[in-house]
Amino acid sequence: MRDSYTVEDLQHLMAELRNPDGGCPWDLKQSFATIVPSTIEEAYEVAEAIESEDYAHLREELGDLLFQVIYYAQLGREAGHFDFPRIVDTLVRKVVRRHPHVFPSGELYGDNRADAIGEEQVKQNWETIKAEERDAKGEGGTLGGVALGLPALTRAAKLQKRAARVGFDWPSIDGVLAKIEEEIGELREAIAAGDRGHAREELGDLLFSCVNAARHLKVDPETALRHCNRKFERRFNAVEAELKEQGRQPADASLAELDQLWDKAKSAEG
Repeated sequence: MRDSYTVEDLQHLMAELRNPDGGCPWDLKQSFATIVPSTIEEAYEVAEAIESEDYAHLREELGDLLFQVIYYAQLGREAGHFDFPRIVDTLVRKVVRRHPHVFPSGELYGDNRADAIGEEQVKQNWETIKAEERDAKGEGGTLGGVALGLPALTRAAKLQKRAARVGFDWPSIDGVLAKIEEEIGELREAIAAGDRGHAREELGDLLFSCVNAARHLKVDPETALRHCNRKFERRFNAVEAELKEQGRQPADASLAELDQLWDKAKSAEG
């Protein structure tokens, strides 16, 4: 085994896994669609490693995510759509195009002595260029090109951000909080009326408004919810551990006992 492998070795490995003559039976069955769930999972595992500041684990997870790209590249090559070099070429060209303040010549290795500009101007230029790209793809309109496959919270935040750029936004978070309170009232009314369909719609409106609050607070809603999930898991595990010491399970305890143990776990966190 070599001391160190390269991206070229990784491409060769993937080609061998997909080789009809002696390749891996599982890998040979895969398609673009079947590996999408793994891609999404690997992306979240990268995010988790970063949030945990576990950089040794992050290296491994980044490798797993890169493997997904190599997998798609191999599938694309087999189908005649594209290959890994073409993926890289498209990426480099796009990044150069979107950074005229760094690459004014439009070339990666051209005359790139650009005038310094501020961060806000960089953001403005970036959005202008992306809008031009969307128009070229036929994805025009303020909300065009926001991927349907995004997690719902992330997509809501992107839609709201796009609308805010053209002035469709609350001037402050006070309006957002008032809207949240309004949506809670409407959800209560739908529940009281026993209308599940309307309740579902109102719950969606409430979640959308909460995402708006996150955006005004400059908080990523997906990240906030992941943190909340981990906090809930940590505290519930503490409750379960204490009950286990008593020889019991959570199902054996009353709700009042569970609440008391929950408050204890919460207080222990400081």
